[in-house]
Amino acid sequence: MIDLYTAATPNGKKISIMLEELGVSYKVHPLNLSELEHKEPWFLKINPNGKIPAIVDNDNGAAVFESGAILIYLADKFGNFLPPPKDARRTTCIQWLMFQMSAVGPMQGQLNVFLKYAPEKIPYAIRRYTEETKRIYSVLDKRLSEVEYIAGDYSIVDIATWPWINSYDWVKMDLKAFPNLSRWRATVGKRPAVIKGSNVPPSTIEEETEEERIKRIQRLLP
Repeated sequence: MIDLYTAATPNGKKISIMLEELGVSYKVHPLNLSELEHKEPWFLKINPNGKIPAIVDNDNGAAVFESGAILIYLADKFGNFLPPPKDARRTTCIQWLMFQMSAVGPMQGQLNVFLKYAPEKIPYAIRRYTEETKRIYSVLDKRLSEVEYIAGDYSIVDIATWPWINSYDWVKMDLKAFPNLSRWRATVGKRPAVIKGSNVPPSTIEEETEEERIKRIQRLLP
């Protein structure tokens, strides 16, 4: 049994999708980010950085945080979606996973903040992160013109990247400009585990007005 501490964000969805793909038992602990539950002392014992997602493996008591680290841990534990050590394909997977962790998520996340939630509009920041997100999408589009999935075979790389690309409309990206990335998004999005995992925990966004959502996110910003 895996305890999953999460919220309805792209980073959180990575882990619920992975757990669904693996078909293992897990218990969901949704955290209310607006109420800063992820900063409470009990959770900081699991993740000192106070971010979701995090897991606790009840087989051995291990607590793991950082979504990329969790994906590697689960892939190695259950022997799927990441080649074993000494297999050259493992390096390919990990380098593209690091690309998601260092580029796709951070740049698109910053664009989302400056585009929608910053108290003041800063044209330079919006322009910078828009262009960088487009560049990153172009890198993925070129890669996906050569392979079916980002690392060749379906892997933790696709699981990590898909929730961010699937939210392209939040940052006003035109996915039609990236046909290979668009094809990949549709293919991955049809997987039953992706469909189920991307709804864990259920999002309450649909119940909010845009103004309520902006105010809620602004409360979380430094």
